[in-house]
Amino acid sequence: MAEAFVHESAIVEDGVLLGDGTRIWHHCHVRRGAVIGQQCRLGKNVFIDAGVRVGSRVKVQNNVSVYAGVTLHDDVFVGPSAVFTNDLFPRAFTEQWSVISTVVGKGASIGANATVVCGRDIGPYAMVGAGSVVTRAVAAHALVVGNPARHIGWVCRCGQIFARGSDPPPHEANCTVCGQQWWAGDD
Repeated sequence: MAEAFVHESAIVEDGVLLGDGTRIWHHCHVRRGAVIGQQCRLGKNVFIDAGVRVGSRVKVQNNVSVYAGVTLHDDVFVGPSAVFTNDLFPRAFTEQWSVISTVVGKGASIGANATVVCGRDIGPYAMVGAGSVVTRAVAAHALVVGNPARHIGWVCRCGQIFARGSDPPPHEANCTVCGQQWWAGDD
């Protein structure tokens, strides 16, 4: 596997672990103690804060800020200009603040310009629509949209909608696009 690539305009601080095949593009800043897995793509102007954990094969599009306390599991997609917060009560004039963790599960997708309020975990293979504001936890395979984000359906691992509405997902479903069979709780 190829070594990590870091564009000459990017800043990768000492103490960062970069997986093989990862590519860090123009004007990115990756802070000390961050861990980036294998074959990841960090687009232009991405900020990865100190201590952030990013799994393998994660794609973070341009202008995304991933602040301390966030964990992105394998195969996560984060769309352009999405933001993760990490403090519920921020003040510029105090040095006391409490980092609240947020976990994004394997294979989840977060749309462009979405905001994820800290402490609101996103389940595996969930999908957050573009421009949504996540103010509560998102279940595995759930499709959420809006401000605040509301649950409108269920998505397959391939990203296609297999059920509409917020009722519990069908116990069993077949994706009409990829043909995969899905069972409730199968993450």
